[in-house]
Parts: sequence; structure tokens; C-alpha cells
Amino acid sequence: MEYLVICTAAIITSGLTLFSGFGLGTLLMPAFAVFFPVNVAVALTAIVHFLNNLFKLFLLGKQAHVQTVLRFGIPAILAAMLGAGVLTLLSDLRPLFIYELAGREMAVTPLNFVIALLMVLFALFDVIPALEHLQFDRKFLALGGALSGFFGGLSGHQGALRAAFLIRCGLSKQSYIATGIVIACLVDMTRLSVYATHFTRAGLHEHLPLLMAATAAAFLGAFIGSRLVTKVTLRTVQVIVSVLLLAIAVALGSGLI
Repeated sequence: MEYLVICTAAIITSGLTLFSGFGLGTLLMPAFAVFFPVNVAVALTAIVHFLNNLFKLFLLGKQAHVQTVLRFGIPAILAAMLGAGVLTLLSDLRPLFIYELAGREMAVTPLNFVIALLMVLFALFDVIPALEHLQFDRKFLALGGALSGFFGGLSGHQGALRAAFLIRCGLSKQSYIATGIVIACLVDMTRLSVYATHFTRAGLHEHLPLLMAATAAAFLGAFIGSRLVTKVTLRTVQVIVSVLLLAIAVALGSGLI
């Protein structure tokens, strides 16, 4: 069942990223979270996200704007280490509270609660017009890198903030996309290095077949998406994804998953 759910989510979300601007991890992480603890789900998603970005980097990386990568990427790397560190700390804390529902014991952990709040926050970026079109002046690039990197390290939600800052840099479409991909790769490498030292005991290596299947599904989704999903309006995609995110966030924050 986990192969079906996770690979389906990888295909759909990877296809949507081609034209919607959503990150692959937006829905893939909750799909992993249905079957694994949240800290493990974030780490597994990070691996798939990183490999998918490497594929994009191979295709478009040469068009990245080096100065923007440095101004935004260096603070992002440092903040990603901090965010990933916070994730590891939260994963070791005791549940906030435990309750019973339909004869089952439900536990709400600090990590689940924080990730749920972040999912709600970033879902609002796509349903509230004022947030959807949020932009910042390029003089705040370093701050944007720090914020994007921190939340990227903590939960993997880095794309929305990164776009809000990079969109004002005056880059061409190709350079904007390539620059974002390079920065995403830097953040992914940073947070994966922190996750690896902490979650070795979680047995991430045991899920290698699932990771390979999810990565292949993400590649397939990108290929199919470029041909089949262009008829779907961006607004429809935003609303559907946001509603799903909010529903999953409620389930995660209440301990149902």
C-alpha cells in the first residue's frame, strides 16, 4: 500500500511542479507521513526531492545566476543546518498529549504539531491572494535565504518563500528557474547531512527500494506532466492542493496520522 500511495503522490506532484510552482515535497511528505514517523517522512522526502532536483540541475543548472545563488544560498545553507537541527530535537521530545479515539490511542507530538502548523501556513500562500502574490525587494535576499533555508531544513517547505524573494531579482525565466534549483539542491544537501547523522538508527537504508520507486515515479510525473496537465488551470491546482494540505495538517496535528 505504501508503494501505491507514495508513488502516486510522487507522479502527481512532480507533474504539477512543472507549471504550478509547488515543491515536490508539498504533498509527498504527508504521503510518507501516513506510513512513517514524521521525522523519517521528512528525511525520505528530502532524498527524493534532492534526486529530482539533481535531474533538473543537469538540464538547467548552467543558466543559474551565480551572484544570486551566493547571496541567497549561503544564508540558506547555514539556516538549513539550524532548521534540520531543530527537527532532530523536536523528534526526541515526548508527546504533548495522548487521547483515545474509537478505541485507539492517539499521540500528538511536538514535531507533528509544528509540521502541521507549517503545512497550514504554506497552504495559505495558495488560497489568500495577498500571500499568493507576496514579494520582497532584492535587498532582503540574505534574509530570504535564511528564512527559506530554515523552513527547508525543518519541514522541507522552502519553495514558497524562495520564490517570493527571487521573483524580484530581475532574472530571466530560465535563470530564475535554474537559480531556484541550485539553491534547492544546496539546502537539500545540507539538511540531508544533518538528518543522516541523527536518523541512522531509524533505518533509512531499509527503505531504499521505496526511495528508488518514488524517485522513478517523480521522474515519470515530470515527463507526463509536461504533456497532459497543461489543460488544468493553475488556480484549480492551487485550491485542490491547499485543501488537501489543510486536511492532512489537521490529521497530523490531531495525532490521527
